[in-house]
Amino acid sequence: MDHFLYKNGILHAEDVALPEIAAAVGTPFYVYSSATLTRHFQVFEDALAGLDHLICYAMKSNSNQAVIAHMASLGAGMDVVSGGEYHRARAAGVPGDRIVFSGVGKTAEEMALALEGGIRQFNVESEPELQRLSQVAERMGKTAPITIRVNPDVDARTHEKIATGRKEDKFGIPIARAREVYRLAASLPGLQVIGIDVHIGSQLTDLEPFEIAYKKVAELTHALRADGHEISRLDLGGGLGIPYERSNTAPPLPLEYGEVIKRTVGDLGCEIEIEPGRLISGNAGLLVASTIYVKHGEDRDFLILDAAMNDLIRPAMYGAWHDMVPVVEPAPGAEQTPYDIVGPVCESGDTFAKQRNLPAMAEGDLIAFRSAGAYGAVMSSEYNSRPLIPEVMVNGDQFAVIRARPSFDDMINRDTIPTWV
Repeated sequence: MDHFLYKNGILHAEDVALPEIAAAVGTPFYVYSSATLTRHFQVFEDALAGLDHLICYAMKSNSNQAVIAHMASLGAGMDVVSGGEYHRARAAGVPGDRIVFSGVGKTAEEMALALEGGIRQFNVESEPELQRLSQVAERMGKTAPITIRVNPDVDARTHEKIATGRKEDKFGIPIARAREVYRLAASLPGLQVIGIDVHIGSQLTDLEPFEIAYKKVAELTHALRADGHEISRLDLGGGLGIPYERSNTAPPLPLEYGEVIKRTVGDLGCEIEIEPGRLISGNAGLLVASTIYVKHGEDRDFLILDAAMNDLIRPAMYGAWHDMVPVVEPAPGAEQTPYDIVGPVCESGDTFAKQRNLPAMAEGDLIAFRSAGAYGAVMSSEYNSRPLIPEVMVNGDQFAVIRARPSFDDMINRDTIPTWV
């Protein structure tokens, strides 16, 4: 569910008409619904009711300061994967003891940053990382709380580029070697083993891979406890999918996901962490664009928008589907026209959809991309020297610009011409 609905024939974000935002900030722009963010967080809270737990929002899905601060106000922790994300979380007021640091390539500088500023835990992904973290913590006179990310060799049945739990993926330590690596961790100074971490992929639409992976984690928990390790926390990652294509069967609900967690690891007496990102922010955002031209080709019509692949790269990068709807509600039974929906970037890959049926569109008409709140703005760029587009947050009948569009001078003045040129 989201809070983007037609009211009096115009698509609204909560109680704000999208043309009103377009008139104020120009197009294209991203718009986020605070009510949807809140609702999606709450459904995870409800799903884990009865368990000692913390929901750590995966910031990589949308790391705007306003979004982070809103999530923190609801009681969320944060899952970060870089020093920059750690800085963002702290700047938004998130205390260090509610920040989990994930990622396969943490540097010594990032480790020191988190140890100095406070950290809930590091999710360690390799033996070299264990050694490095031990050295940094010992040098600083700190103790680093850690889980070790295990790779359970489970096929998440998702897109090749976002699967993370198979043996050929770069993430984690093979679960068959986990006991050996935990022995190493326990022998190193400056480290405190507190639990196990697992994450098998993103945009999962089937609960069975979760169940298989979590059963393996339960078995490992018993084995590690038998080895003398104190396993008090299980970080189960994120990855539950969202319905990008409304006409398809919806993915499982967070409540059903919570039942899998309770059934597989709920009796271990561990605190449970999950790290949802896409399911919280994805359907909480739209990308709104204007039609520049309707171009009639030899065998198809092109809808040329002012948004491009640099603004939303998911279709070009993943072949991803986004439902697209006109901002002005079409009349019931309006005739549909197939369009190739494209942007102005000089790449054939700058194509959002091919032969997508829409009501007849004209120059200046607004179109909204649904499910664009996750991995949209955070993956955008200034390719073709196109400015990053504004981000807007809505709360009821109010809206605020939470990232302004930079000017061309802003962009150009970040560069420096050497004196010898």
